[in-house]
Amino acid sequence: MMTRKAQGVIRNATVLDPVNGVNRIADLLFDNGRIVELDPSEAIVATHEVDATGLLVVPGIIDIHVHASPWLGGRHAHKMLATAGVTTALEMAGPIDGMIDIAANYGAGLNMACINYVRPEHTVDSTDPDASELSDLLNASLDSGAIGLKLLGGHYPLTPDATAATIRVAAEVGAYVAFHAGTLESGSHIEGMIEACDLAAGNPLHLPHINSYTRGAKRDAMEEGELALSTLLEHPNIWSESYLSPINAASAKCSNGAPGSLTTKVCLERGGYTPDEAGLEKAISDGWALLNVESDARVELAVGPDAVRAWRDAGTNLGVSFAVNPSEPRLRLATARNVDRGFVVDALATDGGGIPRNVIIDMGLSLVRLDAISIEDFVVKSSVTPARILGLTSKGHLGPGADADITIIDVERQRPVASFVGGEPVLCNGRVVGTGTRLITTPQGRKAAVAHGIAGPIVELGTMLPDRKIEAT
Repeated sequence: MMTRKAQGVIRNATVLDPVNGVNRIADLLFDNGRIVELDPSEAIVATHEVDATGLLVVPGIIDIHVHASPWLGGRHAHKMLATAGVTTALEMAGPIDGMIDIAANYGAGLNMACINYVRPEHTVDSTDPDASELSDLLNASLDSGAIGLKLLGGHYPLTPDATAATIRVAAEVGAYVAFHAGTLESGSHIEGMIEACDLAAGNPLHLPHINSYTRGAKRDAMEEGELALSTLLEHPNIWSESYLSPINAASAKCSNGAPGSLTTKVCLERGGYTPDEAGLEKAISDGWALLNVESDARVELAVGPDAVRAWRDAGTNLGVSFAVNPSEPRLRLATARNVDRGFVVDALATDGGGIPRNVIIDMGLSLVRLDAISIEDFVVKSSVTPARILGLTSKGHLGPGADADITIIDVERQRPVASFVGGEPVLCNGRVVGTGTRLITTPQGRKAAVAHGIAGPIVELGTMLPDRKIEAT
């Protein structure tokens, strides 16, 4: 028998690839960063050999809502994502320059894309920027390596007209655009979500964390969940995701005696605290506000006097989380189907990264154990569909020629044990071994990626947030 040298082989695994109809025990061969075949006929001598007996091999997990920037997430985000089995992620806010600095200095071998935030007095002059100013911001963001823009409505809202203009400006050039629902006329709740769908005016839009609009702010939480689902069904131009963690994320940074983030103020009032700096300090001390505090290797949730001291030492510039997501709508949104048996909410994501809730595998597989979704459904929502949303046609499957982005999972323990990106190991026996970052950018941003030494996959404008009539094959 001939012997073949290769980059890697995973042996005796249960290989699950819904796109190509594969669900069986097999050996998976990859070389030069690409999948070669299942069950190679030659004897293989590989640089990376894994015995995956009893383990599940799936296309690399893709989280299309994470935070890995100085504003949210910070320097530990890459390692935390890698530990969670993620191979590709979308940084959902930026700022793009800070995100790139962190990616260049603290990368863990992942593919990362970023959309740049639209924030008054930071990236735009006011809460009502015109189309010209928004177009200039988009162009500068693309030059810097971002793939589009993020509206921070729930935290730093714009006028409805400026919000609609942002979505329209992105659509005109085919750039990515996402919108944390909420404007100066409607908050970050179910009514704001409905407004967001209307403001999109038929243009493609990523509407993140659908569960965050179903917290019972305006009516019963389950009623809000059903209204969210019916609204999505009425707006096929909207791509969406939800997360399964009970905690949200916001900023604890205060100025002029109050949190700058509207979401933080709303969560304080929900817990019975005043929406000011004193109220936030008491909420941290009492345990209602969970402060995101860095340890040596990760970000952890902290409360009490020590957390208050850490917050003060950081000049209040830390992330904060609140347990405000009811379980019933979270489960309903993650599993609801349309008449064609597709999912109404397209993907599972986490809003995690450097926020400690990277639970796609753990909580996603809990849905499988509950028989709420199948194991194939889990892969579709955590890899296949996210790849399609991002326009990454060589990811989300394990067919010949696909990128060798692979996650290996211990299903019984509901945790990742290994992963590869481009055929190179990122996670090995639960330990992060990957380094560097592969920045997913457009042709316009490639120069910036090369300048920082993190050039990765290129996506063309117009291929992201695709037409739903185009089915994955």
